[in-house]
Amino acid sequence: MKYRVAAVQYHLEDISSFEQFASQVTHYVRNASEYGVQFVLFPEFLTTQLLSIGDEAGKPLPIDQLPVFTEAYLALFRQLASEYNMHIVGGTHVVDVGGGKRQNTAHLFHPDGRVDTQAKIHLTPTEVEEWDMAPGDGLAVFETPYGTIAMLTCYDIEFPEIVRMARAKGADVIFCPSCTDDRHGFYRVRYCCHARTVENQVYIVTTGTVGSLRRVDFMRANYGQAAVITPNDIPFPPAGIMSEGDVNQDMLIVADLDLSLLDDVRKAGSVTTWRDRRTDLYTDWS
Repeated sequence: MKYRVAAVQYHLEDISSFEQFASQVTHYVRNASEYGVQFVLFPEFLTTQLLSIGDEAGKPLPIDQLPVFTEAYLALFRQLASEYNMHIVGGTHVVDVGGGKRQNTAHLFHPDGRVDTQAKIHLTPTEVEEWDMAPGDGLAVFETPYGTIAMLTCYDIEFPEIVRMARAKGADVIFCPSCTDDRHGFYRVRYCCHARTVENQVYIVTTGTVGSLRRVDFMRANYGQAAVITPNDIPFPPAGIMSEGDVNQDMLIVADLDLSLLDDVRKAGSVTTWRDRRTDLYTDWS
């Protein structure tokens, strides 16, 4: 099976209304549709842009006000997925989960109106100490007409076990929305994406925020680049990079994924890392 994906290097800048946010998101989806894509990925924390709208006194909104926009966020992405007949990983949005807890949650919008979610499982110190987030407590994979996918957000990809679990549950493509403020964080995520594709013989589609929210704490600096990353084997590019954007530029990238190539390398590649895992020595999460 083959299908086409796009990943958005979402440019953060201060705005004054939800309509401005909706207009920017719509622009990227419309642009992706011009390339005939079936999936488009937005980055982690793109909705923090809404905090820059501010309150009646002109002060930026605190993180605990971000869930106020959940209904509008869901309506916007549902409408775009339906209108453009596209699966959209709408980055992540901070949602209330009850008991005074919030989670940083990835959303998959299907063209038929369904919405799947995956809360971020591993949280960074900033998310815990500054934004009082709660971690997700389970991993799901999601069935689509284009196969099984998983959504693992930024820091999640740095833990080999969780990606192994996603592959054991049948995922061939991992969508990894990310948000990193400097090169150190960016390369941690990027290098781990490459490692996970080698270990599990999967595709990883990743992207990050670019630009700056000058009025929002912890979002004033962003260092991002979208990429579609493959196993390092003969059917794929030698460096494992099918497509990548220009660092810190407002743009999107497009690539075609061929799932049959994953089957080929798992069965008879130069190395067969998925088949050769030693389940007699360590856990097989399948």
